Amino acid sequence: MNDELAYTCTCADLEQTGALASQLAPLLRAGDVVMLNGDLGAGKTSFVQAVARALGVTDDVTSPTFTIQLTYESGSLVLNHFDLYRLDDADQLYDLGYWETLEGCGVSFVEWGEKFPDEAPEDYLELLLSANGKGGRDYRAIARGKRANQLLFNWVQAAPDAWHRLGE
Repeated sequence: MNDELAYTCTCADLEQTGALASQLAPLLRAGDVVMLNGDLGAGKTSFVQAVARALGVTDDVTSPTFTIQLTYESGSLVLNHFDLYRLDDADQLYDLGYWETLEGCGVSFVEWGEKFPDEAPEDYLELLLSANGKGGRDYRAIARGKRANQLLFNWVQAAPDAWHRLGE
């Protein structure tokens, strides 16, 4: 595998997004971090909700925009969900126990992680989401680190017809 894998995928609707997320969910393990970046309304929270369902989370998964972080323990893996949109300064991450959570016992999804690029972990999967104007979503997945490379490679293998290698 290369040092940095990058793939694109298009989902026509929420059903396809759910299928894509359900292919990622069983590949996740404690300590994995997925950074979700994209404009407002791009579908970041919808993607996390679909992963949560696939992990068996029975709680109502909502956007943590105002609470900054929500943790769900009812699934097969603890799911931490951050939304950094309302934070103004990287120092606020320390007050939240951000690093302890990322390094803890669950998988972490971080919306708006691009706000604080210097605070990104060394190893994470970046997922850039955008509405494509046809009611669907375009995804660009970029692996940043060894574990993220393995995770993305396995995800692409689980859905080879959905993904296209960036640059091909």
